[in-house]
Amino acid sequence: MTDDQRNSSALRREHRTITRRSFVGESVALAGGLGAAASLAAARTETPRGKILNHNSQMEYRRLGKTGLMISAVCLGGHWKRVAVALNRPFTGSGASKEDFDNIKASDFLKNRHDVISRCIDAGINYVDACSPMEILAYAKVLKGRRDKFYFGYSWHLREPRFLEWRTSKKLIEGLDAGLKEAGLEYVDVWRISLPQERVADLGELLRVEEATVEGLEKAKQQGKARFTGVSTHNRVWLKSVIEEYPKQMEVVLFPYTADSKQLPDDSVFEAIQQHDVGVFGIKPFADNALFRGDGSPNSPHAEEDSRRARLALRYILSNPAITAPIPGLVTLAQVDNVVKAIAERRAHDLSAPAKGTRRISESIERQAAAREMWANLSPDHRWLKNWEYV
Repeated sequence: MTDDQRNSSALRREHRTITRRSFVGESVALAGGLGAAASLAAARTETPRGKILNHNSQMEYRRLGKTGLMISAVCLGGHWKRVAVALNRPFTGSGASKEDFDNIKASDFLKNRHDVISRCIDAGINYVDACSPMEILAYAKVLKGRRDKFYFGYSWHLREPRFLEWRTSKKLIEGLDAGLKEAGLEYVDVWRISLPQERVADLGELLRVEEATVEGLEKAKQQGKARFTGVSTHNRVWLKSVIEEYPKQMEVVLFPYTADSKQLPDDSVFEAIQQHDVGVFGIKPFADNALFRGDGSPNSPHAEEDSRRARLALRYILSNPAITAPIPGLVTLAQVDNVVKAIAERRAHDLSAPAKGTRRISESIERQAAAREMWANLSPDHRWLKNWEYV
């Protein structure tokens, strides 16, 4: 951490000491008035804490921090980049683009999402993370009647603090209510609010975003609309600070963790994660597909190599015990099968004792070579991912 970052963190704590007093007082009063709603939230816990939802003996499961949920070691990310290779038609959209409002009405697209979810259920995968309105609407539709097999992660980013008009708890709850109604959902398992990607104007605005976010998450949980809460962000320093300041509300966090991410020896975000028992989903495990040489199609000349790179990346990410699960966007049944194969290889090779040293060294060299290509192949709008090489 630089001197400027240390000074900023110290100043932030000093200001919070004053500004958070009234906020904490209001939260206590609010909790007293919402006791009945809190009971409703508890009643909606369909699966007892510690029991594994949609269990499959061939899948590995990890505890999602203090939520107590047991989550499959690989989950389904919301984005459907490259889904054109599965639909055999021109397709523009990634899961978070304006074109997807039309895409999610297309029967062949919905069948693709339905089939991928079905294969995930068969494999014991039990969590999907939907982080845009289009993803929420699509996955809510294809999970209808099968909600008892999947935990649902939610972030309607257009109605969250990335945008100025959504930086009050009242507006955040209004947005959540509207989104749940549009998707036909009574509640979500994890509401993880997306913090602003751009630089926040000043400390006062940063505090306003944080306090609105935390109060909104508290209200949603007390009203039975979200079982667990947290945030996602592309800013490592901010994430660590938020976890330290609001450990109660930060039950789950999402941030980039790739095939070459490494824990910082000092001032790592994992220090706060481990101290406060926070569940972690790793986004961008394949660095916006920069890890791959092919286009994701089954007949690509690079298909076999890319599948192996994906498995090596997932196994590497899971070697960090603080990561609950990476959440790649999966667009074909073959990709689902491949992540399941990664878990099988991990159990056979990475967790076996004694592990074969020569195999491990060879695979490490192979992964590192692929990672060097990955960093070099980042698109201009994803070069910021290099900031997450050290976490």
